[in-house]
Amino acid sequence: MNIKSLLLGSAAALAVVSGAQAADAIVAAEPEPMEYVRVCDAFGTGFFYIPGTETCLKIGGEIRFSYDWSSSDDDDFGGDFQTRARVVFEAKNDSEVGTIGSYIRLEGNSDLAAFDLDEDGATDDLEIGSNVILDQAYITVGGFKAGYFLTWLDDVGTASEGDEFIDRAKFDSISYTYASDAFTVGIGLDELANDGFEDDLGVEGFASASLGMATVSMWAAYDFDAEEGLVVGEVSADLGPGTLEVYGGYASDVSAYASYAEWTVGAAYGFKATEKLTITPSVNYWGDLFTTEDDAWGAGLLAEYQIASGLKAAATVDYRDEDSLGDEWSGFVRLTRSF
Repeated sequence: MNIKSLLLGSAAALAVVSGAQAADAIVAAEPEPMEYVRVCDAFGTGFFYIPGTETCLKIGGEIRFSYDWSSSDDDDFGGDFQTRARVVFEAKNDSEVGTIGSYIRLEGNSDLAAFDLDEDGATDDLEIGSNVILDQAYITVGGFKAGYFLTWLDDVGTASEGDEFIDRAKFDSISYTYASDAFTVGIGLDELANDGFEDDLGVEGFASASLGMATVSMWAAYDFDAEEGLVVGEVSADLGPGTLEVYGGYASDVSAYASYAEWTVGAAYGFKATEKLTITPSVNYWGDLFTTEDDAWGAGLLAEYQIASGLKAAATVDYRDEDSLGDEWSGFVRLTRSF
């Protein structure tokens, strides 16, 4: 056998062995890259990037347990426990038209839930699904806002529980807000009854200006169906160890926005007793109630204590005296866990 034949034979043998080994080899798949959740600090705390996107998401909510009570002049007393749960989803991302945002808030209340009774008449099951509602949902693009949400009128009044002037402030609406460091102005269009645009529209306006330690705010609204409107003004100022709020409002007559009184004035002082405890006394007066043409006045005391981060306790006692109805006391004790 010559050298050439030996080399050719060796090469052939190696090829056969290599082919056999290749046929028996197990090829491991390459691991897929893992993408960890990234913190998004462009829109404030609590946001994170949805994996694979440039959209930032924040999930929050609260659970509130409360005992509410009331007592009237004829010695009627009533009270009950109530539990409310909310879950909030916020999503934001930058785009060529500005920041695009969305907000969804779901709410459930134990008082509205459905209960089943067992053979002994005791509570058996709680049907959660029948109780959860869409509390708010809207889209924002820059200063534009469209959806179902609480409008500026929800902020009318003081940081107390005894004020009463605005009846409704949540509608399917579209609004625009311009805000600078010291000045905010906005206008919005509301669908008041959800039965079509004919005689079903209202318009709102809001303006606020910060002047040193004081803030001046104005609200206005007009119901086209009722052909009635309202206007409210408020001044809030940091004085001493707390914040003083004084406001007044006038309504031309009953509308979808307000149906309690023709006019009202009120004041409250949020006293910061400690870093965790705030005590707020308040007084209110209502003139020319639409249902009785009576006047009424009231006073209240609200205490709020921040037990820990995300956990707050609150209690209030409120008194009201209406000309034709007499005295009425009411209040609550609440524990709220927010996250």
